[in-house]
Amino acid sequence: MSVAEATSRIAHLQSQLSALAPVGVASAGGSAAAFAASLSRASAAAAAPSTAVGGTTGEQIVNEAERYLGMPYVWGGDDPSEGGLDCSGLVQHVYEQFGIDLPRVSSDQARAGTPVGSLAEARPGDLLAWDSSSRNVGADHIAIYVGDGMMIEAPRTGLDIRLVPVPSTPDYIRRILPDAGATPALSGVGAVGARSAATSPLNESPYGDLFRVAGERYGIDPALLDAVAKQESAYDPRAVSPAGAQGLMQLMPGTADGLGVTDPFDPTQAVDGAARLLRDLLERFGQLDLALAGYNAGPGAVLRYGGVPPYPETQNYVRSIMSDLGRG
Repeated sequence: MSVAEATSRIAHLQSQLSALAPVGVASAGGSAAAFAASLSRASAAAAAPSTAVGGTTGEQIVNEAERYLGMPYVWGGDDPSEGGLDCSGLVQHVYEQFGIDLPRVSSDQARAGTPVGSLAEARPGDLLAWDSSSRNVGADHIAIYVGDGMMIEAPRTGLDIRLVPVPSTPDYIRRILPDAGATPALSGVGAVGARSAATSPLNESPYGDLFRVAGERYGIDPALLDAVAKQESAYDPRAVSPAGAQGLMQLMPGTADGLGVTDPFDPTQAVDGAARLLRDLLERFGQLDLALAGYNAGPGAVLRYGGVPPYPETQNYVRSIMSDLGRG
């Protein structure tokens, strides 16, 4: 989406919001009529023909979400014909109109699809989610990205579904729609550092075949595995670090044990274990830089500092691999 197109879209949505005005369940006369109009639009949306997943675009997702602007937030609401939607109900219902089944709760939706590295890489239709409550495990609020720093959300009781600026860096950014031309072997990391086989250094990597097999098995970009091996050991399967990390992928003994890697000096076992570890870190943090920081310094350090830890080694490690992947 170009800047001009994004500006036009924002102006269009703002005009819709102005027309709807604040709508409340307990409001009098005019607001009730406005809500009835928004409910009529929602019913029309539900009756619209579904589009196949492969033909759905992010702009179509956003256009569908626009239909519910002004509808009341209702906790537990997942059917607009019953008076309102909550945040995950909105997300599920919008995607459902295109034949795409998503989990019901935000914590599960924030693990669906593939991770996106940063808000700057997000596209219309991507999901933005936050983990802001210690009472829940995982994301507890989710919204649909519109583009140009804006999103559509069902915020909380007493407020209506609305278009607002993205308030803070999301804890999770997930792409539900597949990238055009994506292959299954690369789809597990979505927009995070994927490169085509024709240009990938994997063709010259001493362990390219292992990276491809593990990448396809666990939905990880083989180029990411290649970049980690290059940074960790310079492709030396017998390498041992001063801290005791071992093998091609430099797994610590305790980490190797937890992954079921009995011989970290065996490249096949090491790459398989590293692929599973990176997959879990990407699912946990939803961002490539945080997953890499977790691989280098441990997930506890990422959680403790709320981001890439301020360790020069870790920061240089993340920067180097991101640069190698073209995400510098």
